[in-house]
Amino acid sequence: MTEESTENDPSTAAARGPARRLPDHPVRIALLDLLAEAGTVTSTQAAARLGYSSGLCSFHLRRLAEHGLIEEAAHGGGRARPWRLRWDDPRQSLHAADRSVEATVHLTPEEIDEVALAVRELLAPYERRRSHPEGAVPVAAVARLRPLTGAPAATRPRPAR
Repeated sequence: MTEESTENDPSTAAARGPARRLPDHPVRIALLDLLAEAGTVTSTQAAARLGYSSGLCSFHLRRLAEHGLIEEAAHGGGRARPWRLRWDDPRQSLHAADRSVEATVHLTPEEIDEVALAVRELLAPYERRRSHPEGAVPVAAVARLRPLTGAPAATRPRPAR
């Protein structure tokens, strides 16, 4: 059985519970990132922003909801289903106290690999936990190391001479 097919297997879903580990998937990571930025999105809006099909976005939004990371946002009815990140009442302050770290840095390809490895190593002990300390909440940790396109000339790497 593949990872995706076991996700929908009712015999294993109850055993995993709502806090089961979300499989790494680029579409899901991109959707979490987009929800953190935009607040609410529909699958159609996500598809337009991310360049995927609305069906693919809808599928992954539903999986994120099953994992308890997102929920349907209030809407006026109709077919559109807006989604938002899920924050339980005692955890509302986490959203307001966003601890995002953003930086534009100039890295060689080798340095990109080094930074990516360092971030993975930093997060690994938290991913491997078998139990969660009281007050621990799921946090989307997203680090994207990719060249910026359309950067102003002053921030673009200069060609070697």
